Amino acid sequence: MLDELRIRGLGVIDDAVLPLGPGLTVVTGETGAGKTMVVTGLLLLFGGRADSARVRTGRDQASVEGRIRDAPPEVADRVRAAGGELDDGDELVLRRVVTSAGRSRAHVGGAAAPIAVLGDLADHLLAVHGQSDQLRLVRPAAQRAALDRYAGIDLADFADRYARWRTACADLADRVGRSAELRRESDLLAHGIAEIEAAEPGEDELPELTRLAGRLASADALRAAARSAHDALLGDPADPMGDTRDVSQLLGSAARTLSQSAGTDTELDDLARRLTEIAVLSGDLGAEFGAYADRIDADPARLEEIEGRRALLNGLVRKYCDEPEPSVAGVLRWADAARQRLAEIDVSDDAIAALRATAASAAAEVADAAASIGEARRKAADEFSAAVTAELSGLAMPDAVLRVDVAARPPAAGLPALTIAGTESGVTADGADEVQFLLQPHPGAPELPIGRGASGGELSRVMLAVEVCLAGTDPVPTMVFDEVDAGVGGRAAVEVGRRLARLARQRQVLVVTHLAQVAAFADRHVVVDKPSSAADGAAVTASDVRLVAGDEQLAELARMLAGSDSPTAREHAGELLAAASAPDASTEPVAAGRVRRRR
Repeated sequence: MLDELRIRGLGVIDDAVLPLGPGLTVVTGETGAGKTMVVTGLLLLFGGRADSARVRTGRDQASVEGRIRDAPPEVADRVRAAGGELDDGDELVLRRVVTSAGRSRAHVGGAAAPIAVLGDLADHLLAVHGQSDQLRLVRPAAQRAALDRYAGIDLADFADRYARWRTACADLADRVGRSAELRRESDLLAHGIAEIEAAEPGEDELPELTRLAGRLASADALRAAARSAHDALLGDPADPMGDTRDVSQLLGSAARTLSQSAGTDTELDDLARRLTEIAVLSGDLGAEFGAYADRIDADPARLEEIEGRRALLNGLVRKYCDEPEPSVAGVLRWADAARQRLAEIDVSDDAIAALRATAASAAAEVADAAASIGEARRKAADEFSAAVTAELSGLAMPDAVLRVDVAARPPAAGLPALTIAGTESGVTADGADEVQFLLQPHPGAPELPIGRGASGGELSRVMLAVEVCLAGTDPVPTMVFDEVDAGVGGRAAVEVGRRLARLARQRQVLVVTHLAQVAAFADRHVVVDKPSSAADGAAVTASDVRLVAGDEQLAELARMLAGSDSPTAREHAGELLAAASAPDASTEPVAAGRVRRRR
């Protein structure tokens, strides 16, 4: 349970420690004193949205720190996963800081952690109910969710089945509705694949063909250049008389001249050797030029063949390569993608029949699951109706009857429909049922949806009765009620307090209230009030938080009843405390304790 809450720099609260404990803790105070800041602090501590406007004027930051005793195993595991540790094995410290600049930080078990971790822990530790829950309760979706919580129905599996069915239906509709378009696409893809496969292009073929085509187109010029180089190096075979001096002759003449001085000077001998090497290289190079000239041949037929192949490959690149750098490799990648797409858009009768079978199978699964959920809801609806009606009787609505109506959702435009239990019903991800809370406030009154047939005070009591009945299905150990008694007074307010006190027997309950009838049932009474300086024109109002008991509690209840601590108000407050401390007429636990979760 939440053992202690410390709030600093939040709204009108400068620095306050809120002592908590088991049972029922009530928080009271004058309007504007800062009671709501307690709930705001709790919401921040457990991952709520940070608002820099809540930071107290003159402060750089607001902080909320909570100490949780006897942390459950799943909480301890999540804390350790986030890098934190528990004190003394089972005590957890959480901290949230919000700066005036809007930045937010969280610490879990002494370690910095993402804000989302606080939200994860809240799922296991805390449930907050406020006046806005009354408004939500009039919505059909909230009523369906409440019944599902009571019945223990988890819709995750059904939602998955529903998603698979809708996907299968969409695939079938797309395939059938676009069959002509898809057939045209299929024909184009098949034609392109066949054209590419018939050409059998090589990934690096086009550059090689370009090189060969250039060589064949310039064969005569290349041969003449090579022959000229040969003749310059080794002489022209067509000139047997050697009238033309070639490189080999010149080098040979130079070598003969140098040989006459061989051995006279080492430097000259070195140069002569290099000349000999040049002569050898010149002869080899001349022979290679001659071989090249003999080998190259102008082959118009071969050139035409290569040019045709190049034209074919370039045509494929222009048609099928949509990459920034056109290439045959891009054509081959297009063909691979086209084959994959062709397999996906199979519009044959067999393919469409397979899609129909898949959609029908998915529809059958959804229909069976929706029927099971509907049956569970109808069975739980009777028990839930009786439990809430019993709670309303104890909340000064003795003749009121609440009935939870579960009916097949009628088909509607844009809503998929299935035949479920012999009735055509509209189906959504939450099933095929419409759930509605109908209230008959007294005999003879019409049975109307609670959004139309309940006053504000009645709606508050219906919401509280529902929450009491759902308490057994909620695993969290701490429940917070923020002024859920709005619009309630008199004997009804006493019964609200009694129900909250009963609920506090099973878990920790924190209630922010403005009713003395509710506050009288407190095991622990916390008052948030402004010091007298606030009324004397202080620049920044600051609220104090104090724990009251005995005479101080009596004085606070008197103030809540009459606005002043008068003898008459004290007498009335004493009567409330006496009535609250007397044994209950019924010592049974709240209805939540009798609820058995079901699937």
